[in-house]
Amino acid sequence: MPSKKLLAPFYERLALTLIGICVVGYLVIAAKELLDPLIFGFLFAILLLPVSYFFERKCRLPRSASSFISILLLVGFVGGVLYLVGNQISGIANDWPMLKRQVDQSIGDLHQWVENAFHINAHKQMVYVNNTAKKIMASGTEVLGTTFGAVSSLMLFYVFILIFTFFILFYRRLLLTFLINVFSGDSKAIVMDIVENIQKILRQYIFGLMIEMVIVATMAITVFWIIGIKYAVLLGLIVGLFNIIPYIGIFSALLLSTLVTFATGSISQTLTTAVSVVVIHAIDANFLLPAIVGSKVRLNALISFIGIVIGEMLWGLSGMFLSIPVIAIFKIIFDRIESLKPWGYLLGGDYEYKESAQEKMKTE
Repeated sequence: MPSKKLLAPFYERLALTLIGICVVGYLVIAAKELLDPLIFGFLFAILLLPVSYFFERKCRLPRSASSFISILLLVGFVGGVLYLVGNQISGIANDWPMLKRQVDQSIGDLHQWVENAFHINAHKQMVYVNNTAKKIMASGTEVLGTTFGAVSSLMLFYVFILIFTFFILFYRRLLLTFLINVFSGDSKAIVMDIVENIQKILRQYIFGLMIEMVIVATMAITVFWIIGIKYAVLLGLIVGLFNIIPYIGIFSALLLSTLVTFATGSISQTLTTAVSVVVIHAIDANFLLPAIVGSKVRLNALISFIGIVIGEMLWGLSGMFLSIPVIAIFKIIFDRIESLKPWGYLLGGDYEYKESAQEKMKTE
């Protein structure tokens, strides 16, 4: 008689699953210094893979040279964007006297409003502000040291990303051969399918983010120019760049654009700017994001938001950036393993339903 496969009780399997999730979560937090730049390097390597192939096949360059040139092009692109933003910021430095007068006037109006609303005279307000300023200056050395350490760590983090990107591009065939050899039999075809789809979807996702960023920045610059804001290009670039951060970026862009407009323009312009940023975000969230980015990764909004929150809890800001690509990788794996397909459907949900409905309508 064939032996029956014994299954542990549900509560036992649930307990083991929860313990496994806790252990993996602890290891992910503990290994942040290694995994964080490694995953960014993996994403950049996937993005630069066609460029590296071009230099290898068309220009007949060795893999080391093609990988290095691809990274130089990436650094040049990022440097160009930063130069464009820095060039716009330098305009604010030239208009600093005017900005200072505007800020002083705004602070005076704020003092007057506080005095009328809360019956606190200007002298008491200034005493409180001066005491706070003295406390900040007293801890200035500590703040400066902390800032310098943070900047140094950030620069080292970027260097590690570039190093990992280079090595992943250089040893990509070795890594792929290792993955194929780990699995035997029919699993090799599944592994190749997973690897190809991960490359395709993540590359489309990154390009989609870039296209979305350009469209949002163009819309914001155009609207701000029509309104008559002085730093329309700078604020439009800020809105486009911060739009890369899912869900949280809109609030940061709204705050910065509103503050800069308040310091350089009128109250009506400030209100119009705030409304414009909200409208642009609504257009982006309801039309651009689903069409350009959402259709690539096929994740539903609930899972995306939960992933972003968990990513911020684990790794902070970088976790928010990496949450969507990592969940997309898991979905690709789940969709191609029979026992995990329900989890893949949970991550996608609406997209699978819509696609099946569209295919059904075509066949009918």
